[in-house]
Amino acid sequence: MDMQRFKFLALSLFLAGSLSAQESGEWKLVWSDEFNQEGRLDSTVWSYENGFVRNEEAQWYQPQNAFCTGGSLVIEGRKETGRPNPLYQEGSSDWRRKRKEVGYTSSCVITAGKKEFLYGRFEIRARIPVAGGSWPAIWTLGREQEWPSNGEIDIMEYYRIDGVPHILANAAWGTDRRYVAKWDSQAVPFSHFTDKDPQWAEKFHVWRMDWDEEAIRLYLDDELLNEIPLSETINGSLGKGTNPFKQPHYILLNLALGGINGGTIDDTAFPMRYEIDYVRVYQKQ
Repeated sequence: MDMQRFKFLALSLFLAGSLSAQESGEWKLVWSDEFNQEGRLDSTVWSYENGFVRNEEAQWYQPQNAFCTGGSLVIEGRKETGRPNPLYQEGSSDWRRKRKEVGYTSSCVITAGKKEFLYGRFEIRARIPVAGGSWPAIWTLGREQEWPSNGEIDIMEYYRIDGVPHILANAAWGTDRRYVAKWDSQAVPFSHFTDKDPQWAEKFHVWRMDWDEEAIRLYLDDELLNEIPLSETINGSLGKGTNPFKQPHYILLNLALGGINGGTIDDTAFPMRYEIDYVRVYQKQ
C-alpha cells in the first residue's frame, strides 16, 4: 500500500463517527445563508468575480450565472456562441487576451470584506456537476497578504487527474518564491464514493471544515479526508514566517471549466448546474 493511500485510510478511520454540529452541543451557529430567496444573492454578504480570473480557465465569470431558486444557490456553467472577448488583443500571449471569444460563462461568489471568520465549523451542503471539464469548488482565502501567503483552504475541489475524477481536500501556504505554494493535499478517487453509491452524483452531500488553533480537518459526509496541523503551515520569507491560518478567511463558491486542472470540457453537458443548499458557520460556545 502506498503512503498516500495509507494516510487517507488512517484519516478516514480517525474521528469518522464524529457528531454533527447540531448534535455535539459544543457549537453555536454564528452565520448562515440558506438561499431561500428567489433571484440574486444578498449583496451585503456576497460579491462576484468578473472576467477571466485564474488558472487559464475557459469560463468568463459574471454575476448573471449565480441565482437563488427553490431554496438553493445555483451556479450555472453555460456554453456561449459568438460572444466577443472584450479583452482580446491580436498577437497577445496573455491567456486572457489572446482568446477572440468568450466560449463559456459561469460565476464565482465570494464573501471578502463582508463575512470573514477566524476558526469554526463550516458546513456546506451541495450537489456538484461531474461532467468532463467541470471544476466546482468550496474554498477560503485569508484576507491579509498576497497568494499563497494569505493561505488557501480547499474544503472541496472536484476535477480529473490524468483523466480520472477525484475529490480533493487541500490547504496551501507561502514559500520563499512568489506565487509558489506549499501544499498539503488529499486527492480521493471519485470511485471511492460511487462504488458505495452509484447514484452519488445525483444527491446532495455535506462538506465540512473544523478549524481551530491546532489543525484544519476536512470532511465529506462525516468522513475525514484530510487533517492539516497548523504547526506545519508556516509561510516562507515572502510571508514573513507568519501562519496564514491564524487570521480571518473569507468564503468562495465557484464553478470553473477547463483550465489547468478541469480538463477537456464536455459540451453536451451544458448547462452545468452546481447547487448549494446552504452555507453555515459555527463557532464554539
